Amino acid sequence: MATLSTKFKLNTGAEIPAVGFGTWQDKDAQEGAVAEALKAGYTHIDTARIYGTEPAVGAAIKKSGIPRSQIFITTKLWNNAHHPDDVEPALDASLKDLGTDYVDLYLMHWPVAFGRGDNPFPKDSNGKAINGDTDYVDTWKAMEKTFNSGKAKAIGISNFSRKETERLIKECEVVPAANQIEMHPYLQQNEAAEWFRSKGIHVQQYSPFGNQNEIYSKGQNMGKLIEDPTLVEIGKKYNKSGAQVALAWGIAQGHSVLPKSKTPSRIRGNVEGDFKLEQEDLDKIKSLDKQMRFSDPSANFGMNFYIGEDGKVE
Repeated sequence: MATLSTKFKLNTGAEIPAVGFGTWQDKDAQEGAVAEALKAGYTHIDTARIYGTEPAVGAAIKKSGIPRSQIFITTKLWNNAHHPDDVEPALDASLKDLGTDYVDLYLMHWPVAFGRGDNPFPKDSNGKAINGDTDYVDTWKAMEKTFNSGKAKAIGISNFSRKETERLIKECEVVPAANQIEMHPYLQQNEAAEWFRSKGIHVQQYSPFGNQNEIYSKGQNMGKLIEDPTLVEIGKKYNKSGAQVALAWGIAQGHSVLPKSKTPSRIRGNVEGDFKLEQEDLDKIKSLDKQMRFSDPSANFGMNFYIGEDGKVE
């Protein structure tokens, strides 16, 4: 089964490669991992200020010799820099670490502000998050300025519900180019995906392998998504793994997918998840939806996320 090089068009007209390389966690291993990913053919790298991996991403890209124009870089604004005065300086710091004068996509990581300052997770004496008083609409308006200046070729959001996104569309000038959310065959969010599509907002899938990540305590007492018998069986037909089938499913929905790994063989295998599934197999995967959300940091972040969305446990 031939590996494709699928790209999707953002509402800016720019193209985004369907398979991106995620750099969350394993900070010290990321320069080597990104170098391996670039060697394997990835042209889309996803990072964030809070990951602490921007310097590693920048170094790997520089050493690769691949022209900057051929690589799509996404980074994200962290919650402690939501105040409008902090947005551009935060992006400038990211650009400096990445060794570039622009990013292809700049996302607001969460629709919640933390207290301003250098501490990424300010907490009170009871260990609860100290929230700032900046409305995410005001943060977005400051992000619009980075888009208008060209420092961010596109701006978007992450972990936003439809209701929160609707507010941005109504109250601001620029419609988000993308929303990066948890999505996989166990959390398919078909209605939400269709709604974002109808607004011209591209969906990016983080955690496309669901509970493969051990940080998600919710998924520890069930089988791994990538070992789901249906995915594995479909994979045999194409000489692919269950993980590769999960990625191909996401791409078939018109979404970009963001697998992450520091293991060279898996890095190479994930980029081969860009292949075409037949409709009968997509129909089988549709039946796997459990509305199972593995990531919801509402309690730790001081805001109730994902209200009204699939997989939200009230």
